[in-house]
Amino acid sequence: MPAPTVRPFHRADRDQLTDLVNAHVAAVVPGVSVSVNTVLSELERQPGEFITDPWVSERVTLVAEQRRFVVAAAHLLRYRADDEVGEGYRDSGEIDWFVCHPPASFWPDAEEAADLLMSACLAQLARWNVRVRYADVALPAPAVYGLPRNWPHIRAAYERAGFRHVGDTEVILIARVADLPEPEAGAGLTVERILGECGTRFTAYADGRALGFIEVDTSLARPERHTRAAGLADIGNLHIDPGHHGEGLEHRLLGQAADWLRLCGVDRLLAYEAATDRQALDVLAKAGFRELTRTDRGWEHRPGLPQMPGR
Repeated sequence: MPAPTVRPFHRADRDQLTDLVNAHVAAVVPGVSVSVNTVLSELERQPGEFITDPWVSERVTLVAEQRRFVVAAAHLLRYRADDEVGEGYRDSGEIDWFVCHPPASFWPDAEEAADLLMSACLAQLARWNVRVRYADVALPAPAVYGLPRNWPHIRAAYERAGFRHVGDTEVILIARVADLPEPEAGAGLTVERILGECGTRFTAYADGRALGFIEVDTSLARPERHTRAAGLADIGNLHIDPGHHGEGLEHRLLGQAADWLRLCGVDRLLAYEAATDRQALDVLAKAGFRELTRTDRGWEHRPGLPQMPGR
């Protein structure tokens, strides 16, 4: 078998690259895949990242090929060094995402291909002469960001190359909308539905005072971008006034949101919480959510530094 080689992405690679991306997405979120158009658009710009995307000065996509088959791929970003760029991103380079086939009997050189591609990524970052080197695996699909625990082969490739997890860990949860609480009428409690920052907002009021709110985003499945995400929504915000924790407001707001989602034809709801926030995780678990995966955010190239215990 010929050895794998690394080269720039060609448009003719689009179908194989999309298949590779979707294989990784499917291991994280059930029933979700992205279209070829979504992947190609993501290589040119990231409209969802309206803050950081304008800071990008260069984009490079590389693939590892063996027997004319794309076995690994990576997308790299270079951020400008001027004052308009946020301080943490200024003059930085990032592996925005990195995907590769896991080692298997029918693909014995998968690890070699991953390491070869990673070496090419580091060489590109060195040519850019950036101040700091970051890494993520932010694929263009709902809830696929950071480095999910479902991809041990990607984690191994990052760690072999000297990337270390220096950020936080988030828990991604999912619930069947049918399992969420039913809407309840509380004495003296009213709920108002308006447009919020991250979707449709339901705010609970008592005596004219806002006690808390929940926002749900039902626009995850735009037809021109996601081919199999119908019926999926996520919680953009869930906030309860500190003086009203323990009064069951979270469940009442989830019940109001669930009733709305049923009318929208949504059958699954995603939520995201910090792994250290046990109170929020317990509330969601009691409401019908279960853990989908954990994802480690914030990777930085620090060769020679040992991996932190418990990562």
